Amino acid sequence: MTADPDLDHGLPIRLLHDRVLVRLDGNEGERRSSAGIVIPATAAVGRRLSWATAVGVGPHVRSIVAGDRVLFDPDDRSEVELHGRGYVLLRERDVHAVAAERVEPDATGLYL
Repeated sequence: MTADPDLDHGLPIRLLHDRVLVRLDGNEGERRSSAGIVIPATAAVGRRLSWATAVGVGPHVRSIVAGDRVLFDPDDRSEVELHGRGYVLLRERDVHAVAAERVEPDATGLYL
């Protein structure tokens, strides 16, 4: 199942087992703080998690559907290029949180 129109052209792919294919949200370069201060990409920060959008999920993924925004550790990722566009391939257990309208406010989340 894919939510990315770029994946619908050319060869279709089918993710196996508990794999999640995600597209990164925005760029991973410089970012802006809530106060408007620009933080360069070279700034040293602690372990920072990244947001991405799930564009495909394997048949054994239970808590994520295509189109969900997921939070994951960018250090634990495998990158892949499909149709000239970069994606990240994760296991469901590597996803720390899911942000979607269908998630209930009092839900405990993934793997807590």
